[in-house]
Amino acid sequence: MQTRNLGKSDLKVSVAGLGCNNFGWFLDREKSLEVIGAAIDAGINFFDTANNYGFPPGESERILGEAVRGRRDGVIIATKVGDKVGDSDENQGAAPAYVRQALEQSLTNLGTDYVDLYQLHYPDPKVPIAETLGAFDQLIQEGKVRYVGCANHSAAQLAEALDAAGATHRAAFISCQSEYSLLARDVESDLAPLMAKNGVGFLPYFPLANGLLTGKYLGGDDSAGRLETLKQIPFFEKFLTPERFEKVGRLAEISRRSGIPMVTLALGWLAAQPFVSSVIAGATKAEQVRANAEACMTALPQELLSELDQL
Repeated sequence: MQTRNLGKSDLKVSVAGLGCNNFGWFLDREKSLEVIGAAIDAGINFFDTANNYGFPPGESERILGEAVRGRRDGVIIATKVGDKVGDSDENQGAAPAYVRQALEQSLTNLGTDYVDLYQLHYPDPKVPIAETLGAFDQLIQEGKVRYVGCANHSAAQLAEALDAAGATHRAAFISCQSEYSLLARDVESDLAPLMAKNGVGFLPYFPLANGLLTGKYLGGDDSAGRLETLKQIPFFEKFLTPERFEKVGRLAEISRRSGIPMVTLALGWLAAQPFVSSVIAGATKAEQVRANAEACMTALPQELLSELDQL
């Protein structure tokens, strides 16, 4: 498995990462451990979770910690703080005291004494970013966190955080997560150039647009009923548009003509982007993990990449 430095850090992350949001929620413990084991066997070393993933919250961290017990040094664990955990309004945000409290709980869940990458899940408008960075810096000094990153930040918010870190000599974000796929390319206009300029590694999530780029839902048809289920969830409404299905149909035609599976085209294109460090793809089956890992390692011809760019 190819590895890349995450931003300007010395963290070498596998080009295919594993998103752990399914664990302890859509997948039970046994199936989750199977998926994680398959990922490690495929050469994946980067695992991305959060303190609110799973049910009860933190279950994803607990399962991941169990899976890597005895081989902690061989994996890179990324977790997050900031999004709401459970029903309490107090368990969210980026206030320094809460950041520390949340990390201690994450360390307990994971069964480790440090995390490689601690990420601010969402910007917190109530807390100056300099204060949050100060808390992150203290945790780094204590050896409980190696590096810090962010997720779901706009270019302006990331720029503010980088400026604050430079002005105060505090820990700076080495990575940023955002949605990015052949069907969601907003980051290309301002966020990606900002990251490239500042040496911030990019970690795209939803690389297969919630399954649309796998070909499962061609023409909007889904015999298993999953599409109808997604339509009932407000969060997914933005994914299920006629324009997206039209692009999926064009991708299917490219796949048919080239003889390359849609998943390989979608993930291979992402991995070919120079600002991408690791493609975070979720999985519910071991065979999906293996397919995703192989797809991210596939070097697509330049003419094919150019055609995909035009979708």
